[in-house]
Amino acid sequence: MTNKIIETSRHGSEIHFIMNPEAEWPLGSPTGKMLTDTDRQLFVYIFDHESGYRYAYFPKETWAGLADMVLEQAEPVLIWQDQQVSLTGAAEEMHALIFNIEGNDNYGEEFSTAVEEIFKPVLEKVN
Repeated sequence: MTNKIIETSRHGSEIHFIMNPEAEWPLGSPTGKMLTDTDRQLFVYIFDHESGYRYAYFPKETWAGLADMVLEQAEPVLIWQDQQVSLTGAAEEMHALIFNIEGNDNYGEEFSTAVEEIFKPVLEKVN
C-alpha cells in the first residue's frame, strides 16, 4: 500500500493531502467517490483509470485533515512530488460516510469508534 497519504497541511482555502513520495501517481480521473477499508482502518479515494481503478489511502493519522476539510468546506488537493490534483467530491463523500458510520456497527466497532472520536466536531456541528 504505497499510495498512502502521509501528511496533511492547510494552504489558504485548500487542504493538501501529501502522498508518500515513493507511491505511484494514481493517474486517471478523480471519481468523487470514497470507500472505507475497515480492516486496515482507512478511507480510500478512487480514481478511474483505463486499466481499472487506482486508489489513494487515508490512514487514521490523516483523518483530522479530512475532518477539517468537511468542517471548513476546504478544497481537497492531492499532492505527489510536484504533481497535484483536486479530489473532486471528497468532502461530500466524507460527510455522507461519517454520518453513515456513526453508531453503525456494520463497519466494525473499532472503526466506528475511531470515526466517532476523530470526526466528533463534524458530528456535533450538525446535531
